[in-house]
Amino acid sequence: MFKTACQEQLLPGDTLQRKWEFAREAGYDAIELRGKGDFHFRDRLPELRRAAADGVVMPTVCVDMLHFLGDFDDDRRRDAVAQMKSQLSVIAELGGAGAQTPASYGMFSRRLPPFEPPRDERADRDVLLAGLTELGEHARAEGVTLFLEPLNRYEDHMVNRLEQAADLIREVGLDSVRIGIDSYHMNIEEADPAGAILAAAPFIGHAQVSDSNRCQPGAGHLDWAAWLGALDAAGYQGHLAVECRLTGDPVQAVRSIPPFLARAAG
Repeated sequence: MFKTACQEQLLPGDTLQRKWEFAREAGYDAIELRGKGDFHFRDRLPELRRAAADGVVMPTVCVDMLHFLGDFDDDRRRDAVAQMKSQLSVIAELGGAGAQTPASYGMFSRRLPPFEPPRDERADRDVLLAGLTELGEHARAEGVTLFLEPLNRYEDHMVNRLEQAADLIREVGLDSVRIGIDSYHMNIEEADPAGAILAAAPFIGHAQVSDSNRCQPGAGHLDWAAWLGALDAAGYQGHLAVECRLTGDPVQAVRSIPPFLARAAG
């Protein structure tokens, strides 16, 4: 059976300890943290240390910033890399597994005017390889992993499919860089999501889940049996981290996810 984690903002409670109490009662095994920019995640260290001392399980952090390692602007790109290094160090101190980031988010889409980005594909690749190598070396030194998340074509123009992420990771050549898959983005970009998981199996390090409509698993039309079956066949040992919007009563929606995923996994 898969382990489940819920992102902290979805859980009721005004402290991580209270969120963890609810999460355990609802059937979750961990909490996935959110890492805001301006070194906000580093500044949370006292709170996070107290939570860890109280037994809160926090294996991963998902970036929540305004710019990313593939930014067109050199200064913003350098800042994003510095922010991610900090987040990797913090999650390492907590005994976690790693931090997840896309190449970019909301910066450019070939599906929207002007349709052609200001940087060509070769330059995009060079920027991503440099950033992933720098972050991968930092992650390796800290004993954690950087998870590169492919996003759909409307949110990023560089890394949309698992095969693209795997190709970059192959060239980086570091085991400390893996793919962080997301069922919602895969539903848009992968013609065969289960087949894409199996093809990228050696490179998958983390998994986030939401349904086809970005709401909680079970609220859309994603083929969960096939998706989870492929992830199981790929030998995935990490958490299924819930990153979604909620439809219906939010507390009941969050409660519904672990039993739904358990049933879908068979």
